[in-house]
Amino acid sequence: MAGSRRVLITGVSRFWGGQLARRLEQHPSIERIVAVDTSAPRVDLERTDFIRADIRHSLIGKLLRAVEIDTVVHAGLIVDPKRAGARVVHETNVIGTMNLIAACSAADSPVRKLVVKSSTAVYGSEPNDPAMWSETMRRRTPARDTFTRDLDEVEEYVADFRVRNPEAVTTLLRFANVLGPAHDTPFARLFDLPAVPTVFGFDPLLQFLNEEDAVAV
Repeated sequence: MAGSRRVLITGVSRFWGGQLARRLEQHPSIERIVAVDTSAPRVDLERTDFIRADIRHSLIGKLLRAVEIDTVVHAGLIVDPKRAGARVVHETNVIGTMNLIAACSAADSPVRKLVVKSSTAVYGSEPNDPAMWSETMRRRTPARDTFTRDLDEVEEYVADFRVRNPEAVTTLLRFANVLGPAHDTPFARLFDLPAVPTVFGFDPLLQFLNEEDAVAV
């Protein structure tokens, strides 16, 4: 975060946004932290300014200018489609991201860094897919579900921001499945079962990321 002084975080009521705000509060070089969400944070924050707002509305652009935000961390994407209905997931991920990036791209926007938390779900999981993926590889077939199609659209907005704002630093984080004692995930619930079911005769490759490493990134 070198050179970053004023940071805006979306999705602070969820695990990622809340933990990131707590981590940034420990950095004296960060002058101000503004957290935006429709619900209050679930963790205690000492010097983070919480603003109850919806990034799907035009208010976000005014906020960026008023507070002179130079870094936006979009941690509000829903990457577990079971957490909400399809409409809520679509509006949060697609409409919210579109509006946020439009605000970051405005001619009078002070934003110089954009960080977006995405998911390795964009790569897909077809039977003939390679075991290992690089960041430059693309999925061979169209997404089968609306959730993955929404993530594709989100990443298109990020790519467009990068092209239109070459002077800005744009970072896209595709997290694998995250495990840790604090974060509730489908795999964490699976491994907490007294007996973990598996598919007989099939040994799939699974990749996991420690929750502390994810927040540190």
